[in-house]
Amino acid sequence: MKPRLLISLLCLSHLLIFPQDRHSINGTITNADTGEFLIGANVYLTTTREGTTSNNYGFYSLTVSGQDSVGIQFSYLGYESQIKKVVLRGNIRLNVELQPRTQEIDEVVVSAEAPDENIRSVQMGVLDIPPAKIKELPVILGEPDVLKVIQLLPGVQPGNEGTTAYHVRGGNADQNLILLDEAIVYNPNHLVGLVSTFNSRAINNVSLIKGGFPSQYGGRLSSVLEISMKEGNTKKFSGEGGLGLVSSQLTLEGPIKRNESSFIISGRRTYFDYLIKPFIGKSVKTNYVFYDLNGKVNYKLGENDRIYFSGFLGQDDAFYSQDGIEYNLLINNKTATLRWNHIFGPKLFSNSSLIYSSFDQDITALQDNAFSSVLSGIEDLSAKYDLEYHPNQKHNVKMGVQYFHHTFRSNGDSQVFANTMRPQEIPRDSIPLKRFNELNFFVNDEIKLSESFHLNLGVRVPGFFNVSANYFRVEPRAAFRHRIDEFISVKGAYTRMNQFIHQIPSAAAAIPTDIWIPSSERTKPQTSQQYALGLFRNFDDHAYEGSMEFYYKTMEDQILFREGNQFIRSLDVDDLLVYGKGWSYGAEWFLKKNKGRLTGWASYTLAWTWQQFPDLNFGEKFPFRHDRRHNLSVAGNYEFNKKWSFSGTFVLSSGSAYTVPVARTNVVNGGTIFEGNYYIYEQRNNARLNPFHRLNLAATYRKPRTLFGKKYDSEWVFSLYNIYSRQNPYFIFFDINPISQKPRARQVSLLPILPSISYNFKF
Repeated sequence: MKPRLLISLLCLSHLLIFPQDRHSINGTITNADTGEFLIGANVYLTTTREGTTSNNYGFYSLTVSGQDSVGIQFSYLGYESQIKKVVLRGNIRLNVELQPRTQEIDEVVVSAEAPDENIRSVQMGVLDIPPAKIKELPVILGEPDVLKVIQLLPGVQPGNEGTTAYHVRGGNADQNLILLDEAIVYNPNHLVGLVSTFNSRAINNVSLIKGGFPSQYGGRLSSVLEISMKEGNTKKFSGEGGLGLVSSQLTLEGPIKRNESSFIISGRRTYFDYLIKPFIGKSVKTNYVFYDLNGKVNYKLGENDRIYFSGFLGQDDAFYSQDGIEYNLLINNKTATLRWNHIFGPKLFSNSSLIYSSFDQDITALQDNAFSSVLSGIEDLSAKYDLEYHPNQKHNVKMGVQYFHHTFRSNGDSQVFANTMRPQEIPRDSIPLKRFNELNFFVNDEIKLSESFHLNLGVRVPGFFNVSANYFRVEPRAAFRHRIDEFISVKGAYTRMNQFIHQIPSAAAAIPTDIWIPSSERTKPQTSQQYALGLFRNFDDHAYEGSMEFYYKTMEDQILFREGNQFIRSLDVDDLLVYGKGWSYGAEWFLKKNKGRLTGWASYTLAWTWQQFPDLNFGEKFPFRHDRRHNLSVAGNYEFNKKWSFSGTFVLSSGSAYTVPVARTNVVNGGTIFEGNYYIYEQRNNARLNPFHRLNLAATYRKPRTLFGKKYDSEWVFSLYNIYSRQNPYFIFFDINPISQKPRARQVSLLPILPSISYNFKF
């Protein structure tokens, strides 16, 4: 349907259904100091408390009945609230700038949303992460990291020790959709996952959705992580940066034309190779370099139009060698987004985007005389068009369409070689390409049936097309919220999701040699259904926020390698795969303190995740490799005074599952992992790694300073990662004891206690 025809039908339906004595007040809400749009700002009538929130682009629309005048309150935590008296003479455009508030120590808050947003909102399984909190908590080597903070949230299981990988409600890491300014980021990691690719100084907003997905989101089974970059200061030139042990970074932003256009550019580069040398033995050789670069410009074409262009570049180049083990990694990420926001009228808003995303990885591993190599690459071209329609205060309708053109290249090789020879790596130009198209439609309506009962109903229709297979699916979405009183609400949700691309996990535990493949006639799209029910309760005038959520999720058409098979050089891998199902269920508890000198949260997850494949494990069910029964996380920050603050995190979880052989047999001139030895397996994921626990602490000292007559803010951050040097398992590998000649499992632990110091500045 053409956009103009769709818009005409929306306007006609509004004229026929809704009384014309109503008026619309709409506009944008921005930061008065920088001009940044405020996402999720609250807009309320002062009399009835009916209201709305600004969308992801800062736009709001509020419909009121035919009165002479109304009072409207605009608020956003951390900002001075404003009350505007509006005389109703037709529809009104009202753009509002909110002034950041200088808070007293006892008024410190950790949330950017309304204090009762978790009670009022229909959506459940959603957690917003303030950028300030990302910078506040201690992490590895003092490097602020959004993905490390996400691992501390309920329902989120961390990957290997110290890494940024995460698994949501029993899902694989590839079942998490990660968006940076609407572009898919396929590999969000640096340093084999120890640091994420997201520079916290370039981030404006972070939101994690793990259940009850609105219909505008799809393509993955487990979660959506939506990250918005800063847009650049439209008022004045400013900058911030940091010097740390892992990397240095610098962010500059300012107006191109005051109040009309702006830019931001942020870069980061590591010197990790020099840092790690004092902490490793003489037998270890390693080298590692990464960088990332974020940039964004925007221009206001008029009162109703604004365009944006943003981009991201990142690269990792690493080498590691120890005791006959050798790894080489080369990883590249690129994204670009061209976006146009248009306000058609007081009730109708549109967003149009052209998006580019690419990911390439080249990983080789050498363990004694076994060699493996994996090349994987994805390139996406995408176009999307979204409409947001506000007919009145009882409905908020969203609809849209998105098209993808995907290009894949994935290949690998694994072999045993003689000690005097080394296999050649796979020529990149020799890898054939696979292409497919994806088309998605969605519509969603948030309905306010009464003040206490709200519904969110939607449907998404994705389609997949290539030369070997076509798939069309229908994904219903439904959620409700019943507000019992001002401090208590009950929520429930049902979601059906499909995923057309697959990341095949390697059976080996040593390195991340997972590869991406598209669906085919035999490898069908993954499908999930999730049911969730939750109780949300706030205490002490919303100073404390609590929730308890229960979920049950089924996953169909899951894929793994066939038992006894190793990945060989082949483009079409369907014959090497087996297909099965998975299911996960559990309960999540969350308690957050929002106000006062001491802020933070505690979360606990009790969960079970199982998989069952007719061709694996004799058809019996087995634990998912990242199944962890118990997961406890505590995060806190204490503002001692205006100069000093202290923060800490503690995590404790059960060990994840892995597979160990029960015996071995000698074979002349043969073998798989080690020449002359075959290993015998009876059960899959029949062992558990040691339990995981770690305590991190940090102290921050802030002080305003002056340089060449110019004032700037400075801070020193002192942190200790893994303060009692717990040897948590990173991975397990097997070798032969040279004395007993018996096989043994050896644990590799990478991260002992790591002190760090960093210096940050802002002007």
